[in-house]
Amino acid sequence: MSSLARTRTVLVTGAARRLGRDMALALARAGWQVAVHYRGSQQDALETVAACAELSVNSAAFDADFLDEDAVRALVPRVVQHFGRLDAVVNNASLFEHDDVQSFGYAALEAHLRSNTGAPILLAQALHAHLGERAAAEGEPAEQVEPIQGAVVNVLDQKLWNQNPDFLSYTLSKAALEAANTMLALALAPRVRVVGVAPGLTLTSHLLSQERFEQLHAMSPLGRSSSAEDIAAAVCFALENRAMTGTTLLVDGGQHLQRFERDFSMM
Repeated sequence: MSSLARTRTVLVTGAARRLGRDMALALARAGWQVAVHYRGSQQDALETVAACAELSVNSAAFDADFLDEDAVRALVPRVVQHFGRLDAVVNNASLFEHDDVQSFGYAALEAHLRSNTGAPILLAQALHAHLGERAAAEGEPAEQVEPIQGAVVNVLDQKLWNQNPDFLSYTLSKAALEAANTMLALALAPRVRVVGVAPGLTLTSHLLSQERFEQLHAMSPLGRSSSAEDIAAAVCFALENRAMTGTTLLVDGGQHLQRFERDFSMM
């Protein structure tokens, strides 16, 4: 078997831009082959692939609309066909659209559940099936060597531990994924570990000025919330630590310990 074929491969969803890109590059620096998932940001995804290539890591971009179940189910087989294997999935891609109790409706809830809950579960299911097929084809290693095992990291949100009424459908979808964390860890063990990583306020957006972002970022017991580097490091740790499953790392400077009446973007 070639050294390339033995290199571990990770699928990072929503890896074209922002936090997903930082995760992809951190994993590339750690030596992982990176499958860069995107929905509409093709050029950004290709730039992430190029950045991984500069780190001497094999990478490729894969598009999929997570509102489309068939597209989600096809993603892992496409990655495996390209790289020959898949060892981990980082479920980072999220739909994040505002609604509240007054504007809530079935359509918004369904879209968030499909993208933020259903897709991660299907990808974890597909990874588990692939690893089982690989074990059957390659044969499990000798008893003294650890068996073929993979990992899933689900990116959650500190607001699950510090709830407010903003972004109702988004929050419900992430709460469902946090519950699925436990169920998947039980259902897919010992073949697949499942770990959550919950960021605090990490990156600014069009909803916040840079000045306001910096003020909110400092509102935590540690005097700072999470950086993209903090979250990427937590993801790398979760993928490497073979004793972790069914738990969540809150990487937020302690923001979940404080009470916020509104979402950061609404403050």
